[in-house]
Amino acid sequence: MGGSVMAGKTETQTNPLPLFYRSPEAVSPERHGDKGVALGGNLGFAAGAHVIPLMAAEMPAAMRSYPIVFSTPDFMPMVITGIREGENLFIDAAGRWAEPHYVPAYVRRYPFILSGGETDERLALCIENDPERLVSLDGAGEDVKPLFEDRGQGEVIRHALSFCEQYQGMYVKTRQIMKVIADSGLLAERTGKITLGDGQTFNIAGFHLVDEAKLLAMSDEDFLKLRHADALATVYCHLASMNSWTSVLHQAGLRNA
Repeated sequence: MGGSVMAGKTETQTNPLPLFYRSPEAVSPERHGDKGVALGGNLGFAAGAHVIPLMAAEMPAAMRSYPIVFSTPDFMPMVITGIREGENLFIDAAGRWAEPHYVPAYVRRYPFILSGGETDERLALCIENDPERLVSLDGAGEDVKPLFEDRGQGEVIRHALSFCEQYQGMYVKTRQIMKVIADSGLLAERTGKITLGDGQTFNIAGFHLVDEAKLLAMSDEDFLKLRHADALATVYCHLASMNSWTSVLHQAGLRNA
């Protein structure tokens, strides 16, 4: 039963550490044989994230709740969850995500993540050393599930490994789609200003949007390249999500009430 929990390689996590992760460690029976994971719904770890990574496959569900923009400089999708840096308007003081809004897979994956070096053939399942999530089984409550059982990996590991592998697959597909979109020249860096009902203003910068004028001016040949790359849904979900700034402003109003 020794050794780390491994998965087939798709992409690697590199420094700096990804959002939410400060000290991830490879899951192993030697280190975590007496540990479990608290499966409560507290998402307070994401309370300081005003932008959160999103995969292309999630965009149809997410666009109804959040503006979706593209990061600088790697052009990956992100949902905007706040207008102040370090404040997620969709999480309350108890760590609950506002309903009925979509919770990104990046958040649901926590505290697990796949990690490995550039030359590794397989990625290791890692877990963030978060004392709120990674706890001792000694005296633990019913909401704590063991990482390992007498006959090997616990159900929580099997589920986490499956989820992380699916996520990595979505990541690879998203990278492929975004390369096609970026290469098409459709993305443009933008800045914006948001004004709340009480008169407060906030500048939003450091992201890219699809330039609608360039999209409309595309040749049939270039448009078909987007279609063949399954990139059209990403483009149109992004454009539709611009209507969801009202959702962010609504949450800001609730927070300031």
